[in-house]
Amino acid sequence: MPENGFLTHAQLKTPKAAAIAGIVFSLLLLSILWLLRTSIPADPLDPGAWLATDTRTVTVALNLVPFAGVAFLWFIGVLRDRLAQLEDRFFATVFFGSGLLFLAMLFAAPAVIGALVLVASVSTPQELMNSATFRFARAASYIIANVYAIKMAAVFMISTSTVVIRTGIAPRWIAYLGFLLALTLLLGSFFISWSFA
Repeated sequence: MPENGFLTHAQLKTPKAAAIAGIVFSLLLLSILWLLRTSIPADPLDPGAWLATDTRTVTVALNLVPFAGVAFLWFIGVLRDRLAQLEDRFFATVFFGSGLLFLAMLFAAPAVIGALVLVASVSTPQELMNSATFRFARAASYIIANVYAIKMAAVFMISTSTVVIRTGIAPRWIAYLGFLLALTLLLGSFFISWSFA
């Protein structure tokens, strides 16, 4: 029986190729942000003319979000597996919690935008653009994505960089770069509109 347990554990080890999950997530998120930024004006109070034009680019971006989410979850799992016994409970909790909160908000904002696109496809765009519902949904998605999700991403980066320094699982310069980028997201995302892209 112990041999079976050993074989099962050996088969359930994290694949080495899973380490590319973070890179896949980064590329997908950059693609999503680029597609959305080129299709939807950055101003949350814009009149909504983008709904009357071709929304295929927005739809492609929204359909990429679940794939980015899976890659991000895979990245968290790979990093936690790599840390194994070195994982500190406090930083593990902040790391995992901020990662899940970031992911939840990463799904919430596109869901609201997707709802706008869906409603616009069955009603006249002008009618929707003049409604309070459109203004609320557009402002809510903007705030979720540009305030809360970005701040949680910064907390995730800070906790990850701290774990890297404490455990030595990656070069220290990567951790310092993570701190610098997290600080940019934390303090500069409101003032620098492309700081999160």
